[in-house]
Amino acid sequence: MDVDKPAPEPTTKTRTIALGTITRVEGEGALRVTVRNGLVEDIELNIFEPPRFFEAFLQGRHYDEVPDIVARICGICPAAYQMSAVHAIERLFDLHVEGPLRDLRRLLYCGEWIESHALHVYLLHAPDFLGYESAIAMAKDHAAAVARGLRIKKAGNAIMTLLGGRSVHPVSVRVGGFSRVPSRRELEGLNDELQWARDAAIETIRWVATFDYPPFAPDYTFVALRHGEEYPLNEGRIVTSNGLAVSADQFEDHFKEHQVPHSHALHCTLDGAYYVVGPLARVNLNHDLLPPTVIEVLREAGFSLPLRNPFQGIVARAAEILYALEESLRLIDRYEPPPAPALPITVRAGVGMACTEAPRGILYHRYRLDRDGVIREAKIVPPTSQNQGRIEQDLRLFLPRLLDRSDEEISLGCEKVIRCYDPCISCATHFLRLEIRHER
Repeated sequence: MDVDKPAPEPTTKTRTIALGTITRVEGEGALRVTVRNGLVEDIELNIFEPPRFFEAFLQGRHYDEVPDIVARICGICPAAYQMSAVHAIERLFDLHVEGPLRDLRRLLYCGEWIESHALHVYLLHAPDFLGYESAIAMAKDHAAAVARGLRIKKAGNAIMTLLGGRSVHPVSVRVGGFSRVPSRRELEGLNDELQWARDAAIETIRWVATFDYPPFAPDYTFVALRHGEEYPLNEGRIVTSNGLAVSADQFEDHFKEHQVPHSHALHCTLDGAYYVVGPLARVNLNHDLLPPTVIEVLREAGFSLPLRNPFQGIVARAAEILYALEESLRLIDRYEPPPAPALPITVRAGVGMACTEAPRGILYHRYRLDRDGVIREAKIVPPTSQNQGRIEQDLRLFLPRLLDRSDEEISLGCEKVIRCYDPCISCATHFLRLEIRHER
């Protein structure tokens, strides 16, 4: 499909495009587009999956229950929710986790990035570029690539299982550290598979370099963490491409959520404007902190940083797979077990805030505790709500080049734009339905 074809000439028709359900994303969503006289008049990305009220569930629960509860928010990135939660509570308790325990948390996050990014790159996003409706259909012609992606994902899952007790909804994460830490021998047992996955990640970057990327580069405001000494995972200040740099406790001074009539999911804005979080934002704001190997492989594959095209989010994810594998091997190589699996805790009343980098972007948590350590208020701002408004803006910019196409092509084109952002991925089982109503 020639997506760079110019927009059609205006007509006197009103055209309503209703995309019933969006496939290969987490949860259930739909898209409704109104076109009047050949111009896109309105776009509504409708997240109609019922709200799950996790913030309310947390109220009245003891702080040590929080990691197990928030892990259930997502089956693909549970550690991200756990890490943002424990960091927020530890800041309230004035608790500083350093040394091997900090390394283990960073390693756990690497495992999650590996498995989540591999799943999106190979099973959810690559079919768009190779012309298949699903990874199952793609596997018939690209069996070796799909097998490579699944094995990379398995390597990430192995890290999660060893450190977290299981790959889905880890059970060992706690405020102050872990309930159990591995021996050096246990971690070294991961090395062979991680070395294989590292080489496979290089091939992944070379593979996505063969894809055809539609020319599309909106003017984005990128938002990510920046640590200054290491590529951001668990810690750092919140920085933007337009010069803002704030700590997590200043998040709500600049980032505001609001309800929109057409969606159960909140929209989040930065000083009133939409913005982008996720791999593309992280790579663009932190590429000087990537290892030389990652930069060199990207350069050899024909990519230069920063990346401005949202369709090249798959490139950023591939680069972060390679980074996370190199970082995992580095952390394992220097690991010595800590004297205890967790630090002692002194409970105090107050408010704690933290922001970490989930696979899909910054994830903000705030908790207010009483003197007994009971949660009285909780606030969670996930990456998808932060990207949702920007997705609508991208669709508004991209759709004019599709309006003279068939219903099927318009449907697929809209899905492709949405999947650039990987707006969570755990339970997509439906295909997108397209209904068009013409009014003369």
